[in-house]
Amino acid sequence: MNEFTFYNPTKLIFGKGQVEQLKELVPQYGKKVLVVYGGGSIKRNGLYDQVMSVLKETESEVFELSGVEPNPRLSTVRRGVEISKENNIDFILAVGGGSVIDCTKAIAAGAKYDGDAWDLVTKKAFAKEALPFGTVLTLAATGSEMNAGSVITNWETNEKYGWGSPVTFPQFSILDPENTFTVPKDHTIYGMVDMMSHVFEQYFNNATNTPLQDRMCESVLTTVIETAPKLINDLENYELRETILYSGTIALNGMLQMGYNGDWASHNIEHAVSAVYDIPHAGGLAILFPNWMKHNLKVNPSRFAQLSERVFNVDPSGKSEEEVALEGIEKLREFWTSIGAPSRLADYDIDESQLDLMADKAMVNGEFGNFNKLNKDDVLAILRASL
Repeated sequence: MNEFTFYNPTKLIFGKGQVEQLKELVPQYGKKVLVVYGGGSIKRNGLYDQVMSVLKETESEVFELSGVEPNPRLSTVRRGVEISKENNIDFILAVGGGSVIDCTKAIAAGAKYDGDAWDLVTKKAFAKEALPFGTVLTLAATGSEMNAGSVITNWETNEKYGWGSPVTFPQFSILDPENTFTVPKDHTIYGMVDMMSHVFEQYFNNATNTPLQDRMCESVLTTVIETAPKLINDLENYELRETILYSGTIALNGMLQMGYNGDWASHNIEHAVSAVYDIPHAGGLAILFPNWMKHNLKVNPSRFAQLSERVFNVDPSGKSEEEVALEGIEKLREFWTSIGAPSRLADYDIDESQLDLMADKAMVNGEFGNFNKLNKDDVLAILRASL
């Protein structure tokens, strides 16, 4: 494995009824609190009232930013930055899923930056400080509750980029499985695809001697595969929600990636697709990832074969490594389809008309991918295979 330094300062608070801990946590940072949330599901399920009641007990002065989009937009970030600067906000509380948290990270950093927050996202500037913020998670998916990463979309220019800084870790994250009970079936499915994709991005690396990391990745994948079919038919099962919620956090809090760099090419391609078409992020990953795998299989067939045998129980008897690998990729596709994930870009009415534009969006910073560098021809081939 490669040399590494692991750093994660986020305090993780997991379990039933833990929102009450806001009483002790929030006052540590000041009185003026900006609450950021999405389209209103937290009002329908009662979480909004619960959070506001606790904040009232702390005598906080509360400001609100609602309407964060599933692919959080720069325009919303800018509104949050404006509110923060105009009102001298002390602390931000993100109540929602990964999109709300990603938006909050950009607001927190933008509030301490003299220029436009888009400079931070496009890496023209580096976030050196940020307002402190915490999260109350409502969706198992992105792992944003325990990492420093964020993805923001500039819809006016059809650009979508990932970014991050050591100052954009949440101070704390509260994870109560009951707060995910009302997540609808389709978003529950997307969440599980997303966390599996995060593990795949890390699993495909070029380091040597990573037996423990491999087994850790494989165990998260196996756990999700075993749990997913049960959960989509029993959405208010506490133990199943608990398992998936924790899996999503572990999938992308840095623990699985100690000792190597993951690939992340599939995410880059998906960002280009959803920057143009605004489709669900995990829906795009479900379509693209198996085709990325097929395209890159020959880079290291044994890596794919190992995944096929250990996670998808492919019998290697009498088969070449490539045959074992292909069978595993097909089993992944079959699994995602079986739980209701999309398999073709056509499922979102995407045809070949914008392939070149999407490829150009993906190539904006040149060749990419740590497992295997992709050029524009590679991206076009993966997109065409995904139609």
